[in-house]
Amino acid sequence: MAAANNDTLDWLRLIRSEKVGPITFYKLLERFGTARAALDALPDLAQRGGAKSAFKACPKGQAERELTALQDMGGTMITRAEDAYPPLLAHVEDAPPVLSVLGHVHLLNKRCVAVVGARNASLNGRNFARRISADLGAAGMLVASGMARGLDAAAHEGALGSGTVAVLGGGVDVCYPRENATLYEELKSQGAILSEVDLGTQPQARHFPRRNRIISGMARGTIVVEASMKSGSLITARMALEQNRDVFAVPGAPSDPRAQGCNKLIKQGAHLIQNAEDVLDVLNSALDTSFQARKPLDFGQQSLPFPDENELTKARRHIQELLSPSPVTVDELVRNCQFSPSTVSLVLLEMELAGRLERHPGNRVSLLEM
Repeated sequence: MAAANNDTLDWLRLIRSEKVGPITFYKLLERFGTARAALDALPDLAQRGGAKSAFKACPKGQAERELTALQDMGGTMITRAEDAYPPLLAHVEDAPPVLSVLGHVHLLNKRCVAVVGARNASLNGRNFARRISADLGAAGMLVASGMARGLDAAAHEGALGSGTVAVLGGGVDVCYPRENATLYEELKSQGAILSEVDLGTQPQARHFPRRNRIISGMARGTIVVEASMKSGSLITARMALEQNRDVFAVPGAPSDPRAQGCNKLIKQGAHLIQNAEDVLDVLNSALDTSFQARKPLDFGQQSLPFPDENELTKARRHIQELLSPSPVTVDELVRNCQFSPSTVSLVLLEMELAGRLERHPGNRVSLLEM
């Protein structure tokens, strides 16, 4: 690969390495300064954490093939450190370190709102999603959704002329569902398609909650048009709230199961909306200084010093005693042991890379049963 791609290649190798998720990725950068240094440290960290077999980072050739294949199809890979990365997504704790993008990358820097809803949407619901997306696009907003059948597809159709992005649960080269093949091609030529997973990855049920946190994370607000009580759109709304974003819901008839999720959201405090003006009034009047235009990411080039080995040995034993299959916060672990946050963080990294620890939302961790 060209020298200009060296940093991207290192980031891609690190996030594609086994047992390295987004939070672990950033913890590794925090400790070692660069992705290259973290890659070099992975085998030793896993061994220290009690791994039963040798740890193998993502091979350089594998990452090069992924980058080359994406470029050959006209796509671009952007990292969390680049200006092209969606600015509000950078504020999310587990923001994807890398994104594969097809289409117009510059759209990702526009002010963004998410529009989501039922796959088995009513005709009225689809028309509403199409209309509100067109109106929001005319007001300068980027419309994000998940390219699912029903409401998602209608939202994309409404905003094609002004700017819309589809976040996929599989690879950017995998059109799912197949019935949206025409929309997929239109998004590539007029909008944007992005994903955090490798090319060729087929979407599975476990991928969609992670896909949803990108949709809500890109947007200042999430609009739910129709949703049953078990709809995945309610997961997106919950993630938006956890990310400190606004949630909007369209009210519906109590007798319609597709309105029950939205009506519940309104009961719980979501903004009731009837048109794009209702959304813009909230977003334009919000004086929220917690979101800068872009959250900087600079871990420097210096790695943190390793604690004394005797201290680490004691910390490993004590932290393992404190952990259980029930998740606890890292802050709670630090409060209940006599070791520094840096030492606790290092021990948790070792255990995770050894396959003995699982991370959960909210900075929580739990012990994996071996």
